[in-house]
Amino acid sequence: MKVKDVMGATAVAVRPETSFTEVVDALRRFKVGAVTVIDVENRPIGVVSEDDLLLKEAGLHEHAGVVFAGRRKREDHRRASGITAGEIMTAPAITVTKDTSVRDAARLMHRHRVKQLPVVDAITGRITGTVHQSDLLKVFTRPAEEIDREIAEICDRLHIERGEVTIGIEAGMLTLTGRVGLHSQSLHLAAAVRGVDGVLGVENHLTYRSDDLVHIPPLYL
Repeated sequence: MKVKDVMGATAVAVRPETSFTEVVDALRRFKVGAVTVIDVENRPIGVVSEDDLLLKEAGLHEHAGVVFAGRRKREDHRRASGITAGEIMTAPAITVTKDTSVRDAARLMHRHRVKQLPVVDAITGRITGTVHQSDLLKVFTRPAEEIDREIAEICDRLHIERGEVTIGIEAGMLTLTGRVGLHSQSLHLAAAVRGVDGVLGVENHLTYRSDDLVHIPPLYL
């Protein structure tokens, strides 16, 4: 699944000159955890999150001795002293396109510890929407019929008769039972279905008619 399959079509964005209080108002009014900061061409240049706003609330801009602090602490101090979105924001903005896979978007959120990402046009770079963490979780509520159709396509690629394989799906856990031709086919199928969106784990109970993975030791004379 792609970001375009789960994303929201609305993006809450502000200009760099937007004031601190206006950013707070936008977060409250639209019930979001962050707003994207965009330039005059509507391209994301940064993000202001609730965490960014809390730097000021925590009084970091008042702390002495910042000159001798590490780079991260100096940056936090600089942003905590800001009064506009452009001064407070975390930059650069981490973005995705509509064709980014859901898995890649989830990895970006995890790596950068964010809960939403601006979605941009792949050619112009302009913002077209937002994908939230809750949007990505939709893949785990996919209908079993959709998952089954995708697995049928995998079986075709691996030259496995779909009727030989029984698939059980419950709460994202997938169970494979049945009998296939080759041992290698059973392993390839189990590995492939682990990458299907909506599958959390796989239990492989497939048997096979021929073990093509048997290694014959060399003869020593």
